[in-house]
Amino acid sequence: MARGGAKDNPSLALAPSISIVVVVYESGPTLGECLTAVRAQTFADYELILVDNASSDHAAQTAAKADPSILLLENTENVGFAAAVNQAARRARGQWLVLLNPDAYPQPDWLERLLAAATANPAVKSFTSRQLMAEDPSRLDGLGDVMSLAGFPFRGGYTHPNPGTLQEGWVFSGCGGAMMIDRALFTGMGGFDERLFCYCEDVDLGYRLRLAGKATLLVPDAVVRHVGAASTGGRRSDFAAFHGTRNRFWVFVKDTPPVLFWLTLPLHVLATLTLFARHATRGGLAAPMRGLAAGIRNIDVALAARREVQPTRKVGSWAIAKAMTWNPLDVMLRRAFIQAKRPTPPGGA
Repeated sequence: MARGGAKDNPSLALAPSISIVVVVYESGPTLGECLTAVRAQTFADYELILVDNASSDHAAQTAAKADPSILLLENTENVGFAAAVNQAARRARGQWLVLLNPDAYPQPDWLERLLAAATANPAVKSFTSRQLMAEDPSRLDGLGDVMSLAGFPFRGGYTHPNPGTLQEGWVFSGCGGAMMIDRALFTGMGGFDERLFCYCEDVDLGYRLRLAGKATLLVPDAVVRHVGAASTGGRRSDFAAFHGTRNRFWVFVKDTPPVLFWLTLPLHVLATLTLFARHATRGGLAAPMRGLAAGIRNIDVALAARREVQPTRKVGSWAIAKAMTWNPLDVMLRRAFIQAKRPTPPGGA
């Protein structure tokens, strides 16, 4: 739980335009470079909130001591990424909530580009970035999140060559490592689902936005370099595999509209078996099996969440299906799926 000694931020008398939230957990090797990139932003009307999830390296405390303008929220235990962001959102004062991973390094005009997109698209309230691999910026870390018809989400374009010039377009959901969302909208929707702890909480939020008739815009000239899973042992760690598998199943159960759910359930099962076969060839089947078993054993969690979400949706199965990729090669090859920008996004404004 949060300690009572979290510092207030008296350096900004007026509410800033942006509240940047960085959730920190054992992030010492990357946090310094992340904060250096934040301080280099050409847009400076922001507050910076660090939420430390009981790290042992004290990197967040060191950063806050060096920069008194940082609002530091300290937890006495690791409450997870979802709960930590929600905690920061309750303390934030900006119109826009900007989420940035501590292993993501934005280009100097990142905030400026996101705000320019928001100004040019006043009906849109959720934006995501072009992410490049920190170790090889010629390759993509992602262009927003894609949802397949089988109910399997993935980072669009992951490891593909960086395509250079790209047009803005609609993606299924934003990546929580480098995104911007209207703070009132975020809090009004209940923020991230804390039952997910971490992984897929951004996909779940994007799905709920879609169910509400809202979409996320990819801003390809808002660029960050991203290490990826630096705090959780790497992209293929057992921790990531367990939570990713469990949460993917829960999000499918929770968010898929009724008609689409029953039509795509066989595809979801088939995709799960296919993915598990791939895990088996890599000798890493135990963690995802434990994740799926936990998801099924605790399916009441997802069903309770479904009872919260489905009665509030404003669009049906067809609108959601149109925002998904139907091409299995997109899933196999992790290709980006960006829908051309029109006056209104697929499924509504």
